[in-house]
Amino acid sequence: MEYVTLGGTDLKVSRVAFGAGPIPQLMTEDAGRMQRATVEQALESGVNWFDTAATYGMGKSEESLGTALAELAALNKVHLATKVRLLPTDLDDIAGKVEASVMGSLSRLGVQRLTLLQLHNSVTTCRGDEATSLTPQDVIGPGGVLETLERLRSRGVVEHLGLTGIGQPDALREVIGSGRFATMQVPYNLLNSSAGCVASETFPETDYGNVIDACAAQRMGVFAIRVYAGGALVGQPPAPHTFKTKFFPLDLFQRDSDRASQLADLLDPGESLADAGLRYVLGHPQIQAAIVGFSSPAQVRQAVDSLLAGPLPPPLYQQLALAGRNPPTADGGFSP
Repeated sequence: MEYVTLGGTDLKVSRVAFGAGPIPQLMTEDAGRMQRATVEQALESGVNWFDTAATYGMGKSEESLGTALAELAALNKVHLATKVRLLPTDLDDIAGKVEASVMGSLSRLGVQRLTLLQLHNSVTTCRGDEATSLTPQDVIGPGGVLETLERLRSRGVVEHLGLTGIGQPDALREVIGSGRFATMQVPYNLLNSSAGCVASETFPETDYGNVIDACAAQRMGVFAIRVYAGGALVGQPPAPHTFKTKFFPLDLFQRDSDRASQLADLLDPGESLADAGLRYVLGHPQIQAAIVGFSSPAQVRQAVDSLLAGPLPPPLYQQLALAGRNPPTADGGFSP
């Protein structure tokens, strides 16, 4: 495993992190022994960062992760990150709802303290511009979410505070620019790298507005999420969650699957998009770690092997980078 300092913190984090979200379903369903076996492989491989959320499986992910880590006597040996999401009906009692969410997370995980607590709402100019989105003032203004998060930190309940980097780039930049968050996790993959570069004006998908650059200016640590585009980059069928989520819906998965098949033509025989995809993400100089959703011990080993294989050859990296910021051409290639 390789480790790196997370932004301006003093934390050393594994460059491959364990994602316990609903796409792989491992931690949000009753997967039994496979949960423990996969977590155990992650620990043996040197993974020290585990990411979950109160909303993943309505708390099932946190419960499953806490149980597996407890059985392996590892709860106090790893970094735990979770998230709090506020619904529109929660905004009349931000402090109470955040506190209740976090206390529930601690109970399900079986710990008294978190390394990282992240806001799980999109940030947009107006409330509701996107599903469950908040405004910058809702987050950093007087009486906003951040005040409660900072009180939890001052009490020692959480060590650091972070953001989920989805929403509108200008609104996100306003929150990032406050300098009051330590980390951000943001979608970044072969099919959409707009969070870490300037996308073409004709790029057909969500433009995340190079917000990683804004994070770097604040010395924020950055985690990549959706590294395999919800499974589209590794030839998996859409997960049940993809049929119901408002954030990364089925039609996006289908477009990503089509583009993934075009990308595969850029690789030499025997090379895989899974390997190239992870190495591409970790090739960004301002991304500290990739959060990967695992379904089995074999997938953990594969991801760590990709990391240890080192950077992609520069010509291939550049070819793949075109795909992340440009629409495909008529012949299925990617324009500069």
